Amino acid sequence: MSAAAMPAPDTPHVPVLIRPLIAAVAPVAGLWVDGTFGAGGYARALLDAGADRVIGIDRDPSVFALAQGWAGRYGDRLRLVEGTFSDLDSIAGGPVDGVVLDLGVSSMQLDQAERGFSFLRDGPLDMRMAAEGPTAADLVNTLPEAELADILFQYGEERTSRRIARAIVAARPLTRTLELAAVIERCLPRAKPGQSHPATRSFQALRIAVNDEFGQLLAGLEAAERALGPGGRLAVVTFHSLEDRVVKRFLQLRSSTGGGGSRYAPERPAEAPAFEIVTRRPIGPDAAELAENPRARSALLRVARRTDAPAAPAPRRDLGLPSRALKGA
Repeated sequence: MSAAAMPAPDTPHVPVLIRPLIAAVAPVAGLWVDGTFGAGGYARALLDAGADRVIGIDRDPSVFALAQGWAGRYGDRLRLVEGTFSDLDSIAGGPVDGVVLDLGVSSMQLDQAERGFSFLRDGPLDMRMAAEGPTAADLVNTLPEAELADILFQYGEERTSRRIARAIVAARPLTRTLELAAVIERCLPRAKPGQSHPATRSFQALRIAVNDEFGQLLAGLEAAERALGPGGRLAVVTFHSLEDRVVKRFLQLRSSTGGGGSRYAPERPAEAPAFEIVTRRPIGPDAAELAENPRARSALLRVARRTDAPAAPAPRRDLGLPSRALKGA
């Protein structure tokens, strides 16, 4: 990738896997949607690599104030919209040439203690990406113990979810991030060097629940399918195995012609595939990127190309969604 395609040095957030992403979707041209605008790293890279226009969408209104220092240099090539990527097709208003989704919480949000995402910085137990709806404190302090354990297990793959849920209920009320992190730490062995923090999985699970991230992911993938014109590219960056499994299965199912029945699942009617998979295996960070940005270590990139087949809903129960997420799908 040329230097011109890299984010400008005043970007406060380093976009993950940006070099392989730009290479996988090249040539970059036409109208693109950055459905998770954040600090604007992907939008800027797309514009600098040749996109005619980019629509940047984010549910967090605070990110647009941070973009004021540089967004003007792109003029009407960059349009910023407060909203969710699950509505990206209606926001775009017509066919687009590419969609980029960078899932999960950004390092910029993690670094803001007042947002309540980090178990390393003291702040209010919030975790909302938009300033609306129940907070993590609301869930932690009101949900029954069994439901808390269910969230921690299904959304965080936390094996000691019942013990942690029991400890949380005993410690109520909890209003600060470090209070909750301390409760979780007392339930688990001390982390060895190189291991993740004991609260990592629990904080991930609560964040997913607060922001309905699986519901948004499924709706966003379907919205991207509806929005992309023939030949348009979909690029998705995930940060944990649960997300990646859903993206992988969505692309597999929507690039299939049907069939594939077994004793566990009925055969699906034959239909024209909506996508062609570009990256047969997910792309992870190379050594150079890991040295520059250690937070990229769990990131995976998948890319697919839209065909001219009609868009259609994805079969919910075949996507690997946690059973809790299926209830609202």
